[in-house]
Amino acid sequence: MKRGQLTFVLACIATGCTATTSSTTSSTTVVSTVPITTSVVPTTAITFAFTGDILPHTPLIDQAKRTAIANSTAETQLDYDFRPMFLDIKPLISDVDVAVCHLETPIAPEGQKLSTFPFFGVPKEITTAIADSGFDRCSTASNHTYDRGNDGIDATINALEDAEIDQSGMARTPEEIEPHIFTVKGIKLCHLSYTFSYNGLIMPDETQWRSAIINTQRILRDAQRARELGSQATIVSMHWGTEKDSNANSMQTSIADELTASGLVDLIVGHHAHVVQPTNQVNGVWVMYGLGNVLSNLPTDERWPINSQDAVIATTALTISSSGKAVFGKPVMHPTWVDKNNGWVIRDVQKSLQSTTTAQGLARELELSLGRTTQVLGDYITK
Repeated sequence: MKRGQLTFVLACIATGCTATTSSTTSSTTVVSTVPITTSVVPTTAITFAFTGDILPHTPLIDQAKRTAIANSTAETQLDYDFRPMFLDIKPLISDVDVAVCHLETPIAPEGQKLSTFPFFGVPKEITTAIADSGFDRCSTASNHTYDRGNDGIDATINALEDAEIDQSGMARTPEEIEPHIFTVKGIKLCHLSYTFSYNGLIMPDETQWRSAIINTQRILRDAQRARELGSQATIVSMHWGTEKDSNANSMQTSIADELTASGLVDLIVGHHAHVVQPTNQVNGVWVMYGLGNVLSNLPTDERWPINSQDAVIATTALTISSSGKAVFGKPVMHPTWVDKNNGWVIRDVQKSLQSTTTAQGLARELELSLGRTTQVLGDYITK
C-alpha cells in the first residue's frame, strides 16, 4: 500500500468512513472497499434488584421469636429469626449483582424495649435475614428514621454493618451522610436516600446531618458531588407519596421531573405509600414511584386496603455506553405478596402460581394479588 493510501485508511479508522485501497498485478488492478467502524456496542455491566418497605410489625416479630425458639441449636442461637419469611424471594435477590432493600424502621438500641407503631424499634435480627436473602445494601431514610432518636440511628447502622450490609439515609457522623462511591465490576456507583419527614419529630439543629429530608436543591448538590467523586451512575431512593394511593402525587411527579432533567440522577426508586405505584420514564430516566410493602402486617380491613400486602421486586440492568453514559434498562417487575396465613412469607407470586404444590386457596389469593398489581404495573410485569 502506498503512503497516501495508508494515511487515508488511518483517517477512516478515526472517523468511521469507508476506506478504498488498490493493488496492482501484472495485468489487473483490483479495487476493494472495506467499511471501517469504531462504534462500540454497549454491554450490560451490572444487574440490580430493588424492593419496597420492610416494615416489621408486632405479629411478624412474634413469629420470628417462635421460629427462633423452634430452630434453636447450639450453633444457631438467634433471639428472632426472620429468615424463613424471605426464602421464597431469595433466588431473585441473590441472583443479581446489587440488591437494595428499604428498611423503613430503626433497630431498637441495645438494652431498650422493642416497639412498633407509632414509634418503631425492631429486633436487630431483621438485618440477619436481609443479609441471608442476598441484599447488599438498604436505603434507610424514612418517616420513622428518628423514632428512637440518635441511639436508634446508631443501632440501625451498627446492625447493618455487622451483617455486612451497606446503607444510605442514616449517619453516625456528619461525614457518613455525604455521598459515597462504591464500585461494582469496575463501575463507580452512588446511592442516595431521602425522606419527606420524620412524622413530626424534630432533629436538633446541631444533628440535622443524622438523615436527609427531601429537598431538590440538596439532592442535586449531593448528586453533583457524587459525579465529582467519579460516580458513573447515581441512584436516588425516595421515601415519599400519599399512603394508600396507587397514583403518584404532584409532589412526586414534580420532584422527579426536576431531578431527572438535571442529568445528574440516573434512577429513582420510591417507597412509603404502602401500595404499588406506577413506573414511568421521565426525561429519559426511569422513575419507580412506589414498590409497595415487601414485608409488613398492615391490617387489611377498613384501615388499610388489601393491596397493602402487594409489592414488586424491580430488576433492571445498568449499561455503560461507549461514551460513558449510564443507562438503566426498562425495569422488570416481579410481583410479591405477604402470606400472613403461613408465617408472613413473602411469596414470589408468579413462581408460586406455576408450582403444582401451591394450595388452591393460596393460589386464589395470589391470582387476586397479581391482578391488582397488573392494574398498576402491567407493562412491566415479567411474563
